[in-house]
Amino acid sequence: MTDLAIQNVARLFNAADRLLFVTGAGVSADSGLPTYRGVGGLYNRGDTEDGVTIEQALSGPVLYRRPELTWKYLWQIGAACSGAQPNAAHRIIAELESQKDEVWVLTQNVDGLHRAAGSKNLVEVHGDMFDLYCTDCGQEYTAAVLFSDYSVMPDLPPLCEKCRGVIRPAVVLFEEMLPREAVEGLAHLASVDFDVVVAVGTTAAFPYIREPLVRALQRARPIVEINPTRTAISADFDYRIELGAGEAMEKIRHSMTRAAV
Repeated sequence: MTDLAIQNVARLFNAADRLLFVTGAGVSADSGLPTYRGVGGLYNRGDTEDGVTIEQALSGPVLYRRPELTWKYLWQIGAACSGAQPNAAHRIIAELESQKDEVWVLTQNVDGLHRAAGSKNLVEVHGDMFDLYCTDCGQEYTAAVLFSDYSVMPDLPPLCEKCRGVIRPAVVLFEEMLPREAVEGLAHLASVDFDVVVAVGTTAAFPYIREPLVRALQRARPIVEINPTRTAISADFDYRIELGAGEAMEKIRHSMTRAAV
């Protein structure tokens, strides 16, 4: 069944001019990243050791009241993501962008790996973990400069060298609104009639992540799910490939090449 699905999806990709990839934490699993239900993905631990849920710890109000607590878990996520490199799924999606009329990525991930792989038509709806700024004066920082060594947790929260304000990552925390850039990106995606929409490693739990899939269904466009496990929305897809993102995309690319010969 998986081989047939790969062949069918490869034919769809070959025939398509406009592709949309909707990606979640699973697309980065082959890069060695854990899957968090917190910022950008899945976090499986329930309550934290501090007696609050991860959603509470990683929320805008708690960052304001107790920045050291929020930063404790931001640091853990950043340390897990540091040094990660794009995998085959990121790279192949970026390659398709150079081969098709219009290929876009809508990602809820904050690891920056799609950008690192070369994707330019990219909506990072939850931001990038490694872009930082001061909450008081707006001074911008990068994590690579601010945190040169992820093996030792520094004093947290980090403070601005100019005004001593609290620094935060440019990500959407729980109970925060999407930034203007993300809303504008979503509006653009809504205006494009994509030939195929592909969900890779996501449960599409957020309505704005699920919306492109619903829109494709309404337009009678095929939708594809790449995920090694079934999700709550699996029954809605025309094609399912039950593999990890990297392996699935490599097999699809191989099948595309064979079909084009």
